[in-house]
Amino acid sequence: MELDSLIEASKPVSLPPFGPGDTVKVTVRVVEGERERNQGFQGTVIRVKKGGVRSSFTVRRLTGGVGVERTFFFHSPRLEGLEVLRKGRVRRARLYYLRGLTGKAARVKEKRTPRPQPHTAAE
Repeated sequence: MELDSLIEASKPVSLPPFGPGDTVKVTVRVVEGERERNQGFQGTVIRVKKGGVRSSFTVRRLTGGVGVERTFFFHSPRLEGLEVLRKGRVRRARLYYLRGLTGKAARVKEKRTPRPQPHTAAE
């Protein structure tokens, strides 16, 4: 029964729907000594791993020509929020091939959504 109460207590922050290929900005609470602050990490989601309480997602970005990947847990108390900046159009669930690419080659095409058409009055 203890496990159930732990799972209930660690409900994730309500996150918007996102998937591999999306460009996201993750806000995480960072503890440095006695101080706490929020830190943003912006990059492309290369993996979403489902697994109940252990579910996680990995975000990759290029910083100074060096690839940096960071894995975040959905149920982490340190996770403050997530903002989807761009939806990516990809054809696979794991984007590990981006690790070998830099610059323009590492870009993911954006998924276009149709614009709502203006409503015309019927005559």
